[in-house]
Amino acid sequence: MTLSIVIPLYNEEENVPILYEKLKESLNPLKKEYEILFVDDGSTDRTLSILEEIQSKDNRVVVLSLRRNFGQTAAFAAGFDFARGDIVITMDGDLQNDPSDISKLLELTKDYDLVSGWRKKRKDPFFRRRLPSILANWLISNVTGVKLHDYGCSLKAYRRDVIKNLKIYGEMHRFIPAVASWYGVRVAEVEVAHRQRLKGRSKYGISRTIKVVLDLITVKFLQSFSTKPIQFFGPVGVMSGFLGFLISLYLSIDKIFFGRNIGGRPLLLLGVLLIIVGIQLIGMGLLGEMLVRVYHESQRKPTYVIKKILGP
Repeated sequence: MTLSIVIPLYNEEENVPILYEKLKESLNPLKKEYEILFVDDGSTDRTLSILEEIQSKDNRVVVLSLRRNFGQTAAFAAGFDFARGDIVITMDGDLQNDPSDISKLLELTKDYDLVSGWRKKRKDPFFRRRLPSILANWLISNVTGVKLHDYGCSLKAYRRDVIKNLKIYGEMHRFIPAVASWYGVRVAEVEVAHRQRLKGRSKYGISRTIKVVLDLITVKFLQSFSTKPIQFFGPVGVMSGFLGFLISLYLSIDKIFFGRNIGGRPLLLLGVLLIIVGIQLIGMGLLGEMLVRVYHESQRKPTYVIKKILGP
């Protein structure tokens, strides 16, 4: 299998037949063996029945039906697990991504491990969708160090070895380029078309923005400290404990040499609190180190990734 197309769907009954036809129009001329994995994420309309009808007529179509709505990231993860292609393409099922752009991504996968679409000319409302997206992309690029114009574009191409051992949760499908950067992948970005949604309803809201911010914190932590948590908690704990020690030392000198009463001073409580917090943070770092070692050793999960081996 050369090519796998993974498409999560949730209540897209009006778009599925059109999307399927457009996919065939774009994929057949490529002269490559392909499969289309439709992941029905617990739809409550006729999406699943339409997919079943399509699959009965085309054995290149695979339908994964989830028991309930688990979210887009879980749907992508299911598609990745069942994908058999050497190249895996992801895209949305609302017809806002153009299947004809798949050829652009495939061309770049000859030289890159991950190719991300860039919806340079978006058709969404500026203040409600585009402005928050611009700010989010700037923030994500600067926090993770992986510079992309459009993290939110679902139209992406991955080499199989990039996603083979990748586990994603929450809303982290959009952060795959940043998470995969740990493996030293080569990332490219290409401009793709973006269409206005004509049928169905958008599933995006302000709650997703909050989830994205929280997942960004998680990604940054995993990216920088997943194998060395003590280096995250330790410095903060040492600084807190040292500051608490200095405050306590100052109060002790004030009491011993100047005879001032320090029992009711808020500064005493602050010093004690900082020392306790410092000890707790260092303890969390040590516990994290133990958990990391148990995880990697029990799972036999490597702390490195080999690109190639030369020699006998």
